[in-house]
Amino acid sequence: MTSPEPRDRWSSGDAYEPYVGRWSRLVAREFIGWLGAEADLRWLDVGCGTGVLTETIVARCSPHAVVGVDLSEGYLAHARSRVTDPRVSFRAGDAQALPVKDGEHDVVVSGLMLNFVPDQVLAVSEMRRALSAGGTAAAYVWDYAGEMQLMRRFWDAAVALDPGALELDEGRRFPIARPAPLVELFESAGLTEVRVLAIDVPTIFRDFDDYWLPFLGGQAPAPGYCMSLTDERRATLRERIRSTLPTRPDGSIHLIARAWAVRGIAD
Repeated sequence: MTSPEPRDRWSSGDAYEPYVGRWSRLVAREFIGWLGAEADLRWLDVGCGTGVLTETIVARCSPHAVVGVDLSEGYLAHARSRVTDPRVSFRAGDAQALPVKDGEHDVVVSGLMLNFVPDQVLAVSEMRRALSAGGTAAAYVWDYAGEMQLMRRFWDAAVALDPGALELDEGRRFPIARPAPLVELFESAGLTEVRVLAIDVPTIFRDFDDYWLPFLGGQAPAPGYCMSLTDERRATLRERIRSTLPTRPDGSIHLIARAWAVRGIAD
């Protein structure tokens, strides 16, 4: 079997939320707590997507202001509808050429986006450029190759049925999503005191449909692959995954999602 080329489409906040948005929200809370930022700081959320991380910053950090930047107008519209705090503004922009001034922000963060940027070195350099002296740059990405289990279960089953799917597997596509490469990336941008943290959150599905139906949204790599299949191949994949999941007597499925977080300081 042959597989399509990777196409990472990001347009619908409504499709993203049941897939990983609900779990990203849990990671965002732990991530923000780890940063331990003071109140009244100027924040920049790079690749803000549907506004999950921006919303968490507002709720937990008493910021002076937050700017969210994203390429997707669909995601920005979703974020604006959810986050209406007057301290928050959203802008269309590329992580590789941020629409902000040098040294304009005290904290620059990015959630679940960095691995999708074509030039990750440039993106982190842009994060560094946006920081004031002594400011913090930080990001988190899923542990695609390891304990982001809802995706890992999907790709392991997909590759078992279709070896060509290996080229689309996020664990293979995104080698940056590991501790050592993340540290190296941040240090290469001139950030110091670089630290990395594993953040594990529970992903509890009430039943198999709660797990499976978000893959039919067609958005993001795994759902995109899923919806590229014929009905017959998709049904075969569904049953292969169902047979591997740890289903409890009540039908619920308990997994974990691990994200790798990294942070550094701008001297």
